[in-house]
Amino acid sequence: MKVYIGFDDTDVVGAAIGTGRLARMYEDKLPQDVRLWGVLRHQLLVDSRIPYTSHNSPACVVVQVADGEVIPRLISLAIAHLAELASPGSDPGLCVARDDAPLQPAIEFGISCTSTIRTQDDARSVAAACGIHLSGHGGTNDGIIGALAAVGLTAFGWSGRFLEFGRLRKLPDPIRVDRLTTLGMQPVCLDRDASVLPPDAMIHTGGWVSPRLWGGQAAVPVQKEDGRWVALGKKPRDADTAE
Repeated sequence: MKVYIGFDDTDVVGAAIGTGRLARMYEDKLPQDVRLWGVLRHQLLVDSRIPYTSHNSPACVVVQVADGEVIPRLISLAIAHLAELASPGSDPGLCVARDDAPLQPAIEFGISCTSTIRTQDDARSVAAACGIHLSGHGGTNDGIIGALAAVGLTAFGWSGRFLEFGRLRKLPDPIRVDRLTTLGMQPVCLDRDASVLPPDAMIHTGGWVSPRLWGGQAAVPVQKEDGRWVALGKKPRDADTAE
């Protein structure tokens, strides 16, 4: 079973630890029998009427568990994690849901948050309809909106960029296709012919692999540039302070 743990509005302008990084750091708090599957960044609507910190991008931690008995423990650990690392003056929100919960209302809510403005009351109503945990932990508690949206978009399976998956931050550059697939990441060619890359093909990442969540799986979009396969979304390894 997978459990989705959404975080949002955990930082302020200039904070050393952004929401993405805070979500990644939650792995260190996981019980021994809980395994990290991935951490995703989602992009919500950018609008001057929304009081986001910098990009309006919540994060969702996805873990694999043997059964649901550990979920209350995951919630208490996440609350303590927020109390420890969320920036003073931030408006943190937390959402936790198992993947077999009735999440369609949360999925629809998450999708709507990418193009429209939603409220805390909307979020609470949706969480209640799904029977999932949603809580605010400081300030205005506005983070509950993005936290729920992050869970819904992750459950949707067609949104978000992985901040962590298979130790992607430690992968070599270039990397063979079969190495990526062994780690659970599938290269997807974006050229007109939608070519299938051979197992021994080398993918140049620029020092950074940025898988997307496509069809519920980690997909690495690639294209050919000057005769080389190049992964999209590359960036320097030292540019991840907030993520």
